[in-house]
Amino acid sequence: MLEAPLSVLIGAVVMLGVVLLALRWTFGTGRDLPVPPVPDPDDPTGDGLLTEVSRVPTEAAAQVLRARLAEAGIRSTVGRAGEAYRLLVFPADEVNARLVVGQERW
Repeated sequence: MLEAPLSVLIGAVVMLGVVLLALRWTFGTGRDLPVPPVPDPDDPTGDGLLTEVSRVPTEAAAQVLRARLAEAGIRSTVGRAGEAYRLLVFPADEVNARLVVGQERW
């Protein structure tokens, strides 16, 4: 009489093990998958789609240049690079932005 409940208990443990392995295989953590690279904040080429058109020492100068670009209809943003401020635009606007930034205004 003791053999029947023992075989049922062993069968239940084996079945539980199979189910746990199947769940682990299906919904595992994926630790063996490659991790996407973390962008380096000090990498000068890590601007994504943007291109640097000017670098100035003060934030006020960067905002003046950004306002000039906005008047010309060119979208831009200001970023930091150490002590300097960088004016960034999309590559399609780079040539026009360099022309606008290079113009002297009286």
